[in-house]
Amino acid sequence: MNKLQLAEPGTADEMLVRKLDLNALPGHIAIIMDGNGRWARSHGQTRVEGHRAGVASVRDTIEASAQLGLEVLTLYAFSVENWKRPRYEVWTLMNLLKEFLLKELEGLVKNDIRLKILGRWRELDPSVVSLIERAESETADCGGLQLNIAINYSGRAEIVDACRQIVADWAQGKGTDIDEETLGRYLYTAGQPDPDLLIRTSGEMRVSNFLLWQISYTEIFVTETLWPDFRRGQLFEAILEYQSRVRRFGGLSEDAERDLQDNQSG
Repeated sequence: MNKLQLAEPGTADEMLVRKLDLNALPGHIAIIMDGNGRWARSHGQTRVEGHRAGVASVRDTIEASAQLGLEVLTLYAFSVENWKRPRYEVWTLMNLLKEFLLKELEGLVKNDIRLKILGRWRELDPSVVSLIERAESETADCGGLQLNIAINYSGRAEIVDACRQIVADWAQGKGTDIDEETLGRYLYTAGQPDPDLLIRTSGEMRVSNFLLWQISYTEIFVTETLWPDFRRGQLFEAILEYQSRVRRFGGLSEDAERDLQDNQSG
C-alpha cells in the first residue's frame, strides 16, 4: 500500500502519514469515544446532536483503519452504565446504531470488514438484535479488518459472563483447568489479539470499565480532542506516539538491565 493514499496531498494529515512506519503498526486499536456531550455544548447544540456528529468520526476512523491494514479495531459505543442517561438520549443512541447497521452494512462487506458486537447485546430491543444478527452474518466471511463495537458492554460483566460459561461447561462435563488462557477463550474477544493501543478522546484519564482483562499491557494514549472532532489525523498522531514507545510487558528497560548486569558482575 502507498501510505500517501491515506491523506490528501499538502495537508497536515499527509505530513503525519509520511512519518508512519507501516511495518510497526499496532495490530489492535481500541477507542473510548468520549466527548459528544461537551462538543454539543460548545456548539450550542443538544447532546443528541453531539452523538449524531460523532457518527462521521466513526466512519472515518473505520475507513482509515481498514486502509492502514489494521487487524482489529474496537470501538466503545454504549456501556451498561449508559442506561442511566435520559430516556430520549438512550433512544437516540439505539436509533443511531440501527441507522449505522442499515447504511453501512453494504460498505462493510464491500471493504472486507468483519463486524462483531461485544457485550450483552441480546438484551437490546428485538429490532436492534435482528439487525446485529444480520450484520454479523453477512460480514462473517470477510477477511480484512475485524471491527468490534462494544454495546451494552461492561468489562466486569464480560469477565462474569466468561466465568458463568466456564461453570456451565463444567456442569456438562466439559470442564478444564482454569488459567489465563482458558478464561481468554470465554471472553467476547476470544481468538483476537489484545489491544496494543487504547485511545481515549476528550482528555479523561480513566478506562471506564472497558476491556479490563485485555488491556493489562496496552499502551494508552489520551487526546484532548472531543470525539466528533476526531478524524484520521488524530488516529495517525496516536499511532506515531505508540511507535515512539518501548513495550516491555513487565520486563526491565535497557538501562535497568545494564545496571543489573553491572551489579551482578561487581
